Amino acid sequence: MNRAVTVGLACTALVYAAAIALGLHVRELSVWRDPLRDQAGMDWHPPSVREIPMDAGGELIRRGQRLFDETPVYAADHARARMSCASCHLEGGIQPFASPMVGVAKTFPQFNARAGHVISLEDRIQECFVRSENGKPLDYNGAEMKALVRYIDWVSQPKPDELPFQGRGLVKLPALTPEPVRGASIYAAQCAGCHGAKGEGSAPQYPPLWGDNSFNDGAGMHGLPKMAAFVQRNMPQNRKGILSPQDAYDVSAFIHEQPRPAFNKAYAHY
Repeated sequence: MNRAVTVGLACTALVYAAAIALGLHVRELSVWRDPLRDQAGMDWHPPSVREIPMDAGGELIRRGQRLFDETPVYAADHARARMSCASCHLEGGIQPFASPMVGVAKTFPQFNARAGHVISLEDRIQECFVRSENGKPLDYNGAEMKALVRYIDWVSQPKPDELPFQGRGLVKLPALTPEPVRGASIYAAQCAGCHGAKGEGSAPQYPPLWGDNSFNDGAGMHGLPKMAAFVQRNMPQNRKGILSPQDAYDVSAFIHEQPRPAFNKAYAHY
């Protein structure tokens, strides 16, 4: 084999290796690196999917991961929206300051102001299904609920109470006066390329931000301060940090002016 052919084959192999590595970079939680996470000085690192056991318990974790990452596919009977849990809880629920799931199970039961009573983790999952998924509740004792709870517990390994997780919830932004007209321009420049000019999204990676397939008006993301805090830290995903707090408020206000489904008040107890 001549040298040119050898070099060509080597280059081809390198390209394939890079593609495989990129796939692992997205799917393998333990190798995900985010500069903003590093700036936060986090000591905690996510568990490796390679370490999920090959037994019934491991299959429950993997089922929970599928449900979390592709909810409309694996919980189609309960999710009317084309949103996944991972649409709001980024990177499979481990992204700091994107409402991560890390260690969250230990915070329940807790008082929920919206519900007006103490809720369990399962209750909180139901909230997401009837609000963010614009769907209907899961069976409390069903396989889907058990899988999601088990996955949420698994992403907290090693225990973040032993190795601090410093990205709980969302960033704190000052209270600002939004300018939705300016937000429309920001949306066109920074958001429409992924989420569509009409907010329609592009499944499965980019969720719809308004319209029939988006979250309903009872969802947490329909609260302007919450969406602004999420956007300012996490969007655009490939250029995080370029939006100022004012930018985030403005573009969120524009999104909030667009039509979306109404929350089914039969589920108001969630």
